[in-house]
Amino acid sequence: MNLLFANDRAGEYPPSYYAASATPLPPMPALEGAERADVCVIGAGFTGLSAALHLAQRGYSVIVLDAHRVGFGASGRNGGQVGTGQRIEQDAIERMVGRDDARKLWDMGLAARDLVKALIDRHDMGCGWKPGVLHADWQARDVPHAHAYAEKLAREYGYEDLEPLGRDAVREIVKTRAYQGGVLDHGAGHIHPLRFALGLARAAQAAGARIFEGSLVTEVRPGARARVQTAKGHVEADHVILAANGYLGGLAPQVAAKVMPINNFIIATDPLPKGTVLTRDIAVADSKFVVNYFRLSEDGRLLFGGGESYGYRFPDILRTVRKPMLEVFPHLRDTPISHAWGGTLAITMTRLPCFLRVAPNILSASGYSGHGVALATLAGQIMAETVAGQAERFDLMAGVKLPSFPGGPALRSPLLVLAMTWFSLRDRLGI
Repeated sequence: MNLLFANDRAGEYPPSYYAASATPLPPMPALEGAERADVCVIGAGFTGLSAALHLAQRGYSVIVLDAHRVGFGASGRNGGQVGTGQRIEQDAIERMVGRDDARKLWDMGLAARDLVKALIDRHDMGCGWKPGVLHADWQARDVPHAHAYAEKLAREYGYEDLEPLGRDAVREIVKTRAYQGGVLDHGAGHIHPLRFALGLARAAQAAGARIFEGSLVTEVRPGARARVQTAKGHVEADHVILAANGYLGGLAPQVAAKVMPINNFIIATDPLPKGTVLTRDIAVADSKFVVNYFRLSEDGRLLFGGGESYGYRFPDILRTVRKPMLEVFPHLRDTPISHAWGGTLAITMTRLPCFLRVAPNILSASGYSGHGVALATLAGQIMAETVAGQAERFDLMAGVKLPSFPGGPALRSPLLVLAMTWFSLRDRLGI
């Protein structure tokens, strides 16, 4: 079974708040017959569309293939948070790669965030950048570490946009007694992700890229001129960019060994009276191992994400997400839910993204581990510059050693379920 078709109708966006509040692009044709391009991009999400835009702006002929529609996958379904830096803390990255490369990775994380903001402004995407992401601590013992880390980033990395908050200050912003403190990142932000994906597609098309929807890639044949096969046609290209993330399937076993798809879920309430859950228009992500994340929509709905699954079929989404939502906001018990949806992202063992040269002219970037709005957009730009012969940033990311998931495709999901069950138990018991 392919995750591309396990939970969704072919060519239709999921029943999300985002799909209900965005204006889709006119449907684009499926690939038929033989086509030729300098670069063929597989996947019309943030990574692929960013790559297509930046390549087309450099003068390359670009074809983008997507099995469904532009922004159909995780790019159009996620929490919309645009974080700062990498997915994991700099202390861990320093231990992995050393201080010098850790600093470069930090700077790339800042560049990723700034790229999202710049693209939104440059192309007038209307996806509503709003500043502020609060990292809220569930356990009191986590607060001193969070505050010390904010001080480290200010002292050693010159990042002064982090505001340490105590319990009372957090509870003034988030109307719950669940959190014991945290750090507010004024440099991070949140957006309407599907509108951003659609904006990237419009910008890529305006620059000359061609996008084909309903074009499932069945095979990529390496060679000096690679061949990308679909059901009704093929593309011959000098370069191929794999940008399907959790939906890549079996197209690249080298990637699948290091990048694992998982499912995550979001619900939207009916519009709430002002101040019911948040007194400021910021986003929140908490310290649970399976993170709860939430923010307000433009019309005052709570968009609450939580819960994960590791198989092909989605569980009962409403039940899965209502439980953690009510742990945070028990006063919403009788609040109607207007939308419930899920999607597939991808993680790596280290939670750093996976950049790979699958072949000399086939590049892949994926495994953003929940930090993909910024990093996936940057990854597309990096792969575009790599095709153009500027590979320094790609090689830096590809040089980060990522272990393969144990057990291979057959055992990695059951092993991950065991690990997640243990960490979930730790969250519940507070140990």
